[in-house]
Amino acid sequence: MVLKHSKATNDVLFIDASNEFVKVTNNNKLTEENIEKIVAAFTARKDSEYFAKVVPNETIGSEEHNYNFSVSTYVEQKDTREKVDIQKLNAEIAEIVAREQVLREEIDKIIQEIEG
Repeated sequence: MVLKHSKATNDVLFIDASNEFVKVTNNNKLTEENIEKIVAAFTARKDSEYFAKVVPNETIGSEEHNYNFSVSTYVEQKDTREKVDIQKLNAEIAEIVAREQVLREEIDKIIQEIEG
């Protein structure tokens, strides 16, 4: 989040730089590339998906946000979850269930032979 008293606009630039670092032992370190990306976003003052968002003061002060200055409120996180093909998954489950049924029938036949 960047607050600047001398700016001409009535908004706040939120920058989510939480992924802009390199892990060095127990510390995080900004590389030159990380710094350049952050400074470029600050200078451009434009929305950048999953990274920066310019938010009008009216939105921040609205009843919905109640002056919440948390970056995650305004800058959406990238969804990194694995995308699952539900139809393919359902087909695999159906195959497993069918195979389970065949195995169950074979086990029942073996038990009947053992029991005589």
